[in-house]
Amino acid sequence: MPSVPVPLAVLVSGEGSNLQALMDQSDRTYTIAVVISDRSGIGALSRARNAGIPTEVLGWADFVSRDDFTTAVCDTAQAHGATGLVLAGFMRILSPSAMSRFPDAIINVHPALLPSFPGADAVEQALERGVAYTGVTVHFVDEQVDHGPIIAQRPVRVNSDDDAETLHSRIQEVEHDLFPEVVAAFARGDIHVESGRVRWKVPLHTGSVR
Repeated sequence: MPSVPVPLAVLVSGEGSNLQALMDQSDRTYTIAVVISDRSGIGALSRARNAGIPTEVLGWADFVSRDDFTTAVCDTAQAHGATGLVLAGFMRILSPSAMSRFPDAIINVHPALLPSFPGADAVEQALERGVAYTGVTVHFVDEQVDHGPIIAQRPVRVNSDDDAETLHSRIQEVEHDLFPEVVAAFARGDIHVESGRVRWKVPLHTGSVR
């Protein structure tokens, strides 16, 4: 365990349920140095402010290019002392320069078992394809969308009567358990990337199927 908590920047775009899970389950391994949003007036910002966490809004429309936006995100994170980025429902794609500034230190959560169903409509894709299981993937971010070395996955059963709302609700329950576990493990130094794959010092419990 690190002698002092590892400072992280959490990037958000919505209501912030995964941010809340990170705040609720944080321990001595990591601290949220700043919450950065691509738009104002969202629930995630209110959650952070209520918890006394600094917030910054970097409006997507205020930047002329993705590169400029990415530079501002990284500059803001580092100005608050963050040594890693955690994407918690962040709906923007960062330029490759972010990976250069935070190598193997940008973590994303996705509501599917990647490489299946990348993109913003992963839950709907799973229902349309009629799969028996979907799930949650936590991975390091690379230059491709919903790609990068997979850190951990947990399955979620797709019930015959599921719609997008009920399935997404069960997926979120798993996200709220798995995501903070992975972030804490990253902060402890328990995971690293070797030859494009994630290696764990101690294997993470896979959990039961929801």
